[in-house]
Amino acid sequence: MRRRILLLSIAVAAVLLVPWSLYLAQTLPDRFVTGQWRVAWVGFDAALVVSFAGGVWSGRRRHRAAVPLLAASAALLFCDAWFDVALDWGSADEAASLLPAMLVEVPFGLLLLGWGRRLISGDVRTERLMRRHLRLRGDPWFQRAVQALDRLGPTDVRTAAEEIGADEALVAARLHQGARLGLVQRRRDGRWALPGRLEARRQSEQELLAWADTHRAEFGAWGYGQRVVAHLRADEVARFAVEYRELVSRYRLLHPDPEADTREVGIRCYAFPMPPAPVDDEPAAAADSDPAAAAGASPATAHDQ
Repeated sequence: MRRRILLLSIAVAAVLLVPWSLYLAQTLPDRFVTGQWRVAWVGFDAALVVSFAGGVWSGRRRHRAAVPLLAASAALLFCDAWFDVALDWGSADEAASLLPAMLVEVPFGLLLLGWGRRLISGDVRTERLMRRHLRLRGDPWFQRAVQALDRLGPTDVRTAAEEIGADEALVAARLHQGARLGLVQRRRDGRWALPGRLEARRQSEQELLAWADTHRAEFGAWGYGQRVVAHLRADEVARFAVEYRELVSRYRLLHPDPEADTREVGIRCYAFPMPPAPVDDEPAAAADSDPAAAAGASPATAHDQ
């Protein structure tokens, strides 16, 4: 409820600012003599220095306060550029204001915003799992071709087709589909092979989950898992992935370094379309605890797949 009220307030403020801006555009004079000009600009630059210093201090410690401080610094830089250019426009100092704004203040402000965004998202990397991945992985001929590449190593289409007793054109078509999805790769010599890095990661992930299932009784409060089935659109799944990544990153920033009362916790999240027929008797929107899905540590070193 508070979030909705805040968003509504911001939306109302944005709407009210439109007629107010039009009113000011019609009533404000082109020229105006004011006092305390020096105090205004010196105070503005002092605020910019404080914002920079706070951003550097909190950024080095990967503190969550770095994000609003960097955003504030970027906003101050944009304001500085705007007023310098607008107030000097048409005067002899026009070029002296325009060049620093375009070459320093605006680019540096954008750099600070990018830095703040990276602090929110952290170093978490995700892999996109799409329907065509699942369809191809479930294709028996593609699976046989992958198994042949696993047994034979890098090989050509004809040898792989002979190995699994399939038509050469069929195997070639499946391998080309797999290459477009990054599941297999074609080398410069024309032979097909499994991507070593991806295959190693898949095997490592399977071994880790098997280990977690075997040791789940030992985790206690450090282990937690949950499965949820929900009806979502594709854009909602993408939005969930972004929010999930930001959530994990915020928790990773709580403890940048290992501490006496922290442990390294492995965090996994998988989202995929459910099979057409239900695989068990769970209700479609039910959620249950599954300790084998998560295992135990410092959020700063948690890994996300």
